[in-house]
Amino acid sequence: MTSAARAGAPGGDARRVRADALPLTGPGSLDPLMERIGDARYVLIGEASHGTAEFYRWRAELTRRLVEERGVSFVAVEGDWPDCLAVHHAVTGAPGAPEDPREALAGFRRWPAWMWANTDVADFVGWLGEYNRRLPAGRRVGFYGLDVYSLWESLHAVLGHLRRHDPDRVEAALEAYRCFEPYAEDPQEYARAARLVPSGCEPEVLSLLVDLRRGPDVADRGGAVGRADRGGGVAVAGRGPGDRLAELALRQNAEVVAGAEAYYRAMVRGGPEAWNIRDRHMADTLDRLMRHHGPGARAVVWEHNTHIGDARATGMADAGMVNVGQLVRERHLAEGVVLIGFGSYEGTVLAADFWGAEPRVMRVPPARSGSLEHLMHEALPGQPALFVLPGTESGGWTAAVRDHRAIGVVYHAARERWGNYVPTLPADRYDAFLHLDRTTALTPLRTTGPPDTHEEETWPTGM
Repeated sequence: MTSAARAGAPGGDARRVRADALPLTGPGSLDPLMERIGDARYVLIGEASHGTAEFYRWRAELTRRLVEERGVSFVAVEGDWPDCLAVHHAVTGAPGAPEDPREALAGFRRWPAWMWANTDVADFVGWLGEYNRRLPAGRRVGFYGLDVYSLWESLHAVLGHLRRHDPDRVEAALEAYRCFEPYAEDPQEYARAARLVPSGCEPEVLSLLVDLRRGPDVADRGGAVGRADRGGGVAVAGRGPGDRLAELALRQNAEVVAGAEAYYRAMVRGGPEAWNIRDRHMADTLDRLMRHHGPGARAVVWEHNTHIGDARATGMADAGMVNVGQLVRERHLAEGVVLIGFGSYEGTVLAADFWGAEPRVMRVPPARSGSLEHLMHEALPGQPALFVLPGTESGGWTAAVRDHRAIGVVYHAARERWGNYVPTLPADRYDAFLHLDRTTALTPLRTTGPPDTHEEETWPTGM
């Protein structure tokens, strides 16, 4: 973490917080944030929990403005590639996709499905589908998943594609499939087996990935000739957007298989390695999507604060962890990168008691004394506010280390006294921050029990 003093009692800074606060009253009150974003190509928008409605709503409100006013090329989220690709097909009006993009959210089955299969995301993708219908096919705004968890779904997708389009290359995929088959699509079983055979299925997976990387993937071909268009990537003579997307999807599913295999193998060893594999995979996926969409592409990313807020400004750095926000800044700062965090003082949240459990509405107690959220509440009780952060060189309340609450899909309010917080230097972690004071739980699209509870939680808990 950047060297800085830890904050003491928040009372002395409340006056300065009030002076810096910009009221949040509606879409127009985001104007100062839009000015700060300017022409940035990367806008990463966080959330302090995966189960809070107001975080999703304000994130969607800002994204709508970025789509309409700044020509965003795609939205990329902390979700699985195969599930989110179905939403992409729906919002861009692909042949055979549901006319209503909200129907595609019903396909989210891996726990915790409510992260994306909820009423607020349904409202946003419904709007995005309507917006895209007014645009030519090649300029429609995409929707993609960055995450690494979908090992088996992506492996099945690779096999299906090769069987239909490239049967001579099926054998490499079958070798990987046969290696994973004894684990019955259970990541924990595979992870445990990796203790006995440390290499696991890595050789088969890498062989598959190397084979597919040699294929005609226009997303990585620097010498492709053609024009860039916002929705379809680089246009090459004789090949349409659907072909280019199919090639990207094939490559990306293979990358997911490789990333997930490494992730689950690292998970049994403990430490930061599994987290770092996952966040590097998400940052690499974002890079592939930007190349696919061509020069001048612009991205909006939706993930938890722990992924999009620069890890170097948190206690995560001391634990040897990196994250997406840090990696995007390191790789693309000159192209414009804006990191936006969220927080709230109290309210309710949709979360689970343990990994794989049925989610329920839980009470979020008042933030603990000395935290960033407590300071905001002391200065602005009951008032949502926007802060455009000046950077640590300006000093003041944003340049002091404070605890900052992070709620995952698994939440235990009783641990608030010693857990659930990440030491944070706000001015270095974020470029802007939205404080919503009192918030309410998400509403999932369905309330039936989860069919798949195999994945284990990540650190911080369930992020």
